[in-house]
Amino acid sequence: MCIPPPNVTGSLHIGHALTVAIQDALVRWHRMRGDQVLWVPGSDHAGIATQAVVEKQLWKERGVRRHELNREDFLREVWKWKEEKGGEICGQLRALGASLDWDRECFTMDAGATVAVTEAFVRLHKAGLLYRDRQLVNWSCALRSAISDIEVESRSLPGRTELRLPGCPAPVSFGLLISVAFPVDGEPDTEVVVGTTRPETLPGDVAVAVHPDDARYTHLHGRQLRHPLTGQLLPLITDSAVQPHVGTGAVKVTPAHSLADAELGARHGLNSLSVIAEDGTMTSLCGDWLQGLHRFVAREKIMSALRERGLFRGLQNHPMVLRICSRSGDVVEYLLKSQWFVRTREMGDRAAQAVQSGALELSPSFHQKNWQHWFSHIGDWCVSRQLWWGHRIPAYLVVEDPVKGDREDCWVVGRTEAEAREAAAELTGRPGAELTLERDPDVLDTWFSSALFPFSALGWPQETSDFTRFYPLSLLETGSDLLLFWVGRMVMLGTQLTGQLPFSKVLLHSMVRDRQGRKMSKSLGNVLDPRDIITGVELQVLQEKLRDGNLDPEELAIAAAAQKNDFPHGIPECGTDALRFALCSHGALGGDLHLSVSEVLSSRHFCNKIWNALRFILNVLGKKFVPRPAEELSPSFPMDAWILSRLARTAHECERGFLTRELSLVAHALHHFWLHNLCDVYLEASKPVLSHSPCPPGPPQVLFSCADVGLRLLAPLMPFLAEELWQRLPHRPGGPPAPSISVAPYPSAQSLEHWHQPELEQHFSRVQEAVQVLRALRASYQLTKARPRVLLQSSEPGEQGLFEAFLEPLGTLGHCGAVGFLPQGAAAPSGWVQATLNDTTQIYMELQGLVDPQTHLPLLASRRLKLQKQLDNLEARTPSEGEAETQRQQRLSSLQLELSKLDRAVSHLRQLMDMSPNPRES
Repeated sequence: MCIPPPNVTGSLHIGHALTVAIQDALVRWHRMRGDQVLWVPGSDHAGIATQAVVEKQLWKERGVRRHELNREDFLREVWKWKEEKGGEICGQLRALGASLDWDRECFTMDAGATVAVTEAFVRLHKAGLLYRDRQLVNWSCALRSAISDIEVESRSLPGRTELRLPGCPAPVSFGLLISVAFPVDGEPDTEVVVGTTRPETLPGDVAVAVHPDDARYTHLHGRQLRHPLTGQLLPLITDSAVQPHVGTGAVKVTPAHSLADAELGARHGLNSLSVIAEDGTMTSLCGDWLQGLHRFVAREKIMSALRERGLFRGLQNHPMVLRICSRSGDVVEYLLKSQWFVRTREMGDRAAQAVQSGALELSPSFHQKNWQHWFSHIGDWCVSRQLWWGHRIPAYLVVEDPVKGDREDCWVVGRTEAEAREAAAELTGRPGAELTLERDPDVLDTWFSSALFPFSALGWPQETSDFTRFYPLSLLETGSDLLLFWVGRMVMLGTQLTGQLPFSKVLLHSMVRDRQGRKMSKSLGNVLDPRDIITGVELQVLQEKLRDGNLDPEELAIAAAAQKNDFPHGIPECGTDALRFALCSHGALGGDLHLSVSEVLSSRHFCNKIWNALRFILNVLGKKFVPRPAEELSPSFPMDAWILSRLARTAHECERGFLTRELSLVAHALHHFWLHNLCDVYLEASKPVLSHSPCPPGPPQVLFSCADVGLRLLAPLMPFLAEELWQRLPHRPGGPPAPSISVAPYPSAQSLEHWHQPELEQHFSRVQEAVQVLRALRASYQLTKARPRVLLQSSEPGEQGLFEAFLEPLGTLGHCGAVGFLPQGAAAPSGWVQATLNDTTQIYMELQGLVDPQTHLPLLASRRLKLQKQLDNLEARTPSEGEAETQRQQRLSSLQLELSKLDRAVSHLRQLMDMSPNPRES
């Protein structure tokens, strides 16, 4: 496997921790099964983010802008920053216990990755799948670079909304529809009104379009309109893509700044006017009055001009979706740029077919629909980025005279400049030494190199490994869109370049949200460093981390307040194993995962329970204990047989969970065995047997097997605790022990099948039901120290035999004295309380002389009054619907049952009023 390469600029949060917990658990399980395992660590160079961080640092420390340095000097600063600050993620991964092959650690700007990226670019270009063209691209004016679709955040606005944008002096209003009149040429009193949410693009309008069947405009077909700002003539065109029922049914056409308008313009042969520059200012095509103004400042000036000319026709709230750059927070523009593009249709079809045919398995399967949808709507991929940090595009412009008869730029591609020069010589028919080549200053999209990560990490193109031996688990926390984007790119490039799928499985886990169901966000103050949960942190330190971030003052205040509310006393130390176990305990392959620190703290208490159990077991075993081979262990006591059967069942459930990659099944099985089977039942029931002198040889051997097998089952999820405790166990004879639990054999269900006794487990479940009844009776009559005698009476002969094997454990677990049988048909003894276990079995518990009715009756009366009040309040509520009503009815039933028990207890105590003059306990 390879780790999904996190950005070198960032630090891991809880979502990443879930990724690591799942991957590491699977890796450790495979390793313990004897499989050869390679888990490759690495990080992504994060072109945009890293360059932005270093630019900020240069300005803060030296007052220097990037363009004041040459490219080489700036890149030296970036590499220096990477060496100094880029190792935080590795430290986090180690803290999380990730058993990665650190000798193979990769970085997407390493020499090997650079070779792979260059080779991929050259091969794709040679195959005709990579080309250069002038097309509309997503453009971030703040970054002055093209960005990918996945870096565009669609923000829904209900209506008028003010936003602060980078580089803009004042807040900008969005969610407004502005109506503008376009006068009909030659008819002074006739106009066509169009609505727009982006009036700043008006200078780029080249036409107005209406639907051909819209009767409102039939008489104007073929007429000319006057541009409301310049007065130039624009055609009124008809196109069936126009929606006549939206707005006025007339739309302005701006091909240089809208995808839909570009398609419409191409159909009608319209020119494109680029009126917004790379930096977000207005271009010279807008005229002197607008040139150089920030586009949203120009918006207000355009609005004023429309009012002055009497062509402004109103403004109204308008719900809309605004495209925001997730990297900079700026509004994303469509700009016409000459860029490099990858043709994706053919590769996308192969990727879709791979899932459809079953060659590529997506888990959970519901992601298949998203996968097919994504590839059915995929467009060509713009891979050019206007940055300095990244893989420089291996393409060269031939500066000399272009190819005869072709006035367009002449570009060649090569692994080296020498190779590119040869290609240029062949293309131009001139000697290569006479040609001047200029390398493209742009770099490749970071997603290009990260999509190649599984291949370059394993040595491609030098090594041509069978990549299907590995299955990189694309486990990202940020949801299926980003997952499908990265995995989809990997599959497309992998199948094209290597002729095979990069992996046969993909595993997609849920997004981690906080306990309130909110997405993790710095501005909400709920993003947590896993190390803060592992080691604990004070509130003051959490608040300092917020202040050291890049939040604006308003966001900082909100985040700090939320953080103080969520963690008023900071975060307690929970430990790595507790965090990993809590994360794996959730059904991570379904809906979003809501995690709270209290859950992790609960897992820490579970760790403490295991620690104390092993301390007890080691004390029982002593220093001279010699374990017997597991296959020779034959339990002589029913309780021993029961716990070994439960252990075998747990191994089976763990195996099933790992095979289906449902780690929550593994976690729940282990939690139930250690806490509810071993600690709560077997250890408690065995204490009387273990106190015998001499101690029977069977129970210590069973305890050792429970500890040994239980810790090995636990090791993939809780590696630190399991290792520490397993090393303290005595070694089995017959060969050297494994040096670490991480390479000890993982217990298989088949190897423990001889211990599995389902019928015995079913019998003991009846005993456990009796234990619960006895404990409930003790609680009802507030018996704290007394150990009352117990009698069982059954109308079924076989029922008595079932309990006979477990009389001593029943008394021990029920905190009672001697347990015996009352013959069928015999009268209940006087002074004993009766409870029904089932249709065939009654339980009698001694009360005479153990309870003082005069003391307990007032307490029960007070308790009954409180319960009755709760019941009355609940019944008085207006019935609701759905889940809330179901919960209300369940609570009503619970209160009524509790009242019934209290009434029976009161009745029994009153019967004892004259029978207990000298109680042994009050």
